[in-house]
Amino acid sequence: MTHFISPSILSADFGKLKEQIELLNESKADFIHIDVMDGVFVPNISFGFAVIDSVVKYAKKPLDIHLMIVDPDKYIERFASYKPAYLSVHFEASLHLNRTVNFIKSLGVKSGVAVNPHTSISLLDEIVFNSDMILVMSVNPGFGGQKFILNSLLRIQKTKELIKSKCSNALIEVDGGIDKNNIDSILKAGADIIVAGSAVFKSSDIISSVNILRKNFT
Repeated sequence: MTHFISPSILSADFGKLKEQIELLNESKADFIHIDVMDGVFVPNISFGFAVIDSVVKYAKKPLDIHLMIVDPDKYIERFASYKPAYLSVHFEASLHLNRTVNFIKSLGVKSGVAVNPHTSISLLDEIVFNSDMILVMSVNPGFGGQKFILNSLLRIQKTKELIKSKCSNALIEVDGGIDKNNIDSILKAGADIIVAGSAVFKSSDIISSVNILRKNFT
């Protein structure tokens, strides 16, 4: 099975953003994960279109955009214009989730549905078949550098079982608190795409950190 790594620039040094994006270009990262926070859906504000424009200018890896915002439908077309590999919205923030997922796909972008740690995986029963990716949050969204919630392993397993039962082709992405010490158990639980922030950007060698995480891939 193929696995992927998607470093999150939420943990990047924004004073050296161009340099660090270029290091990701040189690395074996598969995507560049972009967490968009509005200060309403989550208690933090990350960055908006101006910063993403700068990332796009230098990035040679496909983008993996994760919207942690209320009423994401207002901005779907704008984010889709960046031609990301994936564009994810939150189950908890989308009133008409099926419509939103279909709209993303109609724009030629693969759709992701993200779920917070408190949200039951069973609630995805009616959307998993139509999704390209399920993003399992393994920390409470809003801030980087948090500790992995151990119960997330069971949630990943439940997500994998649901995907199989619905004959879906959706991949499982896991985001939050992942490092070299727990990545193996996360992959064994069923994760396909690993989001890593602090484990990559808080190290002294970004390229080496990506490679260390990838050593667990089979």
